[in-house]
Amino acid sequence: MDVFEVVADDVRRDLLLALRRGTLTAGELARTRSDVSRPAVSRHLRVLREAGVVQSVVDGRRRVYSLRPDALAPLATFLAALTLPTPPVPARALDGLDLEVRRTTRERRTAHGAARQEESA
Repeated sequence: MDVFEVVADDVRRDLLLALRRGTLTAGELARTRSDVSRPAVSRHLRVLREAGVVQSVVDGRRRVYSLRPDALAPLATFLAALTLPTPPVPARALDGLDLEVRRTTRERRTAHGAARQEESA
């Protein structure tokens, strides 16, 4: 299951948001969603662990979970591509236009200066 499928479920998103604050046990994570049974939370945690989005460490009889933000990089890249403004044309495509504007401005100044000299003569 890839990261996109993992975050498609609202329970898993809530678990990820809870883990954003630090490490939590499965029991602590189960308390974040009172409408979801503990076995269901455990299944969601297994999906998150298998996808590499969270990691777990066995501490005696309990399992402590932590978020692996680097595993969310594909999702972050996708969202950035959607939200970052992209120019309608590449910046290099406008280099010729910039050169033409400068040339035209220079020519107008030169022509305007020559016209003034003719008027004063």
